[in-house]
Amino acid sequence: MSKTITVIRGDGIGPEIMDATLRILNAVECGLEYEFADAGLMALEKHGELLPQATVDSIAKNSVVLKGPLTTPVGKGFRSLNVALRKQFDLYANVRPVLTIPGTKAHYEEIDIITVRENTEGAYLAADAKVSDDGQTAESKMVVTRKGCERVVRYAFDLARKTGRKKVTIVHKANILKTVSGMFLEVARQVAGEFDDIQADEMIVDATCMKLVMDPWQFDVIVTTNLFGDIISDLCAGLVGGLGLAPGANIGDRAAMFEAVHGSAPDIAGQKIANPCALVLAAAMMLGHLGMEDKARNIRAAIRQTIGEKDRVTPDLGGSHNTGDFADAIISRL
Repeated sequence: MSKTITVIRGDGIGPEIMDATLRILNAVECGLEYEFADAGLMALEKHGELLPQATVDSIAKNSVVLKGPLTTPVGKGFRSLNVALRKQFDLYANVRPVLTIPGTKAHYEEIDIITVRENTEGAYLAADAKVSDDGQTAESKMVVTRKGCERVVRYAFDLARKTGRKKVTIVHKANILKTVSGMFLEVARQVAGEFDDIQADEMIVDATCMKLVMDPWQFDVIVTTNLFGDIISDLCAGLVGGLGLAPGANIGDRAAMFEAVHGSAPDIAGQKIANPCALVLAAAMMLGHLGMEDKARNIRAAIRQTIGEKDRVTPDLGGSHNTGDFADAIISRL
């Protein structure tokens, strides 16, 4: 039985790493069919808009998206398309696993942490954002809801139980942000009380960052709000060698989007030297979501072997090969 997914190639290095990823998916014979859709700068050039309605319709129909990196300007310009897609399809849980792979530039061994981040509320909602007429003051509201807090925390505890993990760390700043972060902590405590088999810890966000650097092995699953989770998940990626090894999933009730969490790297676009691992690992997460965990495990194992043996790896991993060569090396181990 085949499943059609929406594929967004992305900007910059996106098309290069997407081609490598689709070749690997085809090699494990997972029965997927691809419906290609445009978003980002490519869509702007082809269709005159960043997120065409045809792309939205494709996602709504297929419910599963594999997405390459999209360009988001810093400071000015259009708002993040990733944020727009998360809002459009209410993808409320952002799941970011990190796992040490021997042969990388990881700073620590045997790291295995999942960060679950609320994905649609909080600081990134940018509620009532405005700049004063004189340009001297900028403001926006941070808004969370009880429903938003409850569903992401429940997702984290369900994920811990399903994957055999024993502890969830609830990360907050309720000592200072007593309303918004206080509500998150209050709701998280209530949800944690329903999971007697999972240890629930509480930790202030700044202490969490310090302890992740000093003793990351104490963490298993982390659940937190949008802004804190964005920062913590990148910190965790740094523990295992960087964003080139960091996949991400955006989960909602109606759709799920899987992506490389790094940027579009326009400085190396077209050179075919980009490491495709983050997107390939995201594709493996997608296979798990579709009930093909055995194929997902095969892909992860092939990546570990390839990097560990330094077989045709890209320059960021200490090799001298291109993206396609790296994909070939992974495929040879499937």
